[in-house]
Amino acid sequence: MNYQVEIYTMSMVWNPVSDQVLLMNRPNHKGFPGYIAPGGKVEFPESIVDGAIREVREETGLLAKQITYKGLDEFCDPEQGLRYMVFNYLVTSYEGELLTDPPEGELVWVSLKQALELPMQDWFAERFPRFFNSGTFERSVVWEKSSGRTLQETFRTYRD
Repeated sequence: MNYQVEIYTMSMVWNPVSDQVLLMNRPNHKGFPGYIAPGGKVEFPESIVDGAIREVREETGLLAKQITYKGLDEFCDPEQGLRYMVFNYLVTSYEGELLTDPPEGELVWVSLKQALELPMQDWFAERFPRFFNSGTFERSVVWEKSSGRTLQETFRTYRD
């Protein structure tokens, strides 16, 4: 069977000194409205981690200096023949200045404890704590776009 694979990254930028995370407030017309971490599509043939670093730079102006792989979220839709993979990273050291006119939405530093009080997509709120758990995670969902039903879900964590 022919199928398409789309590879994306999401990077949580965290300042461990102030215990704040950098989130984007995406407007409705950009899709996935509400607060979300920087990320986007990996360009061929760049590596996945290089794609994550590039996306953070493009969307925030910051250069990720310390970046740690946290896990994989993948979604498969057999009807469309689509596998959508999101590689998640935690950025704990960076340099540069925030963009004054960011392309994906307003950038906001928010306390880690208050972040989940902000309006955000359910899937992002569910993923959010995983950036800060020890080890890595792997989540695979088979879903049917036409009905919106989850057909199968697997979730595993791997500890350091």
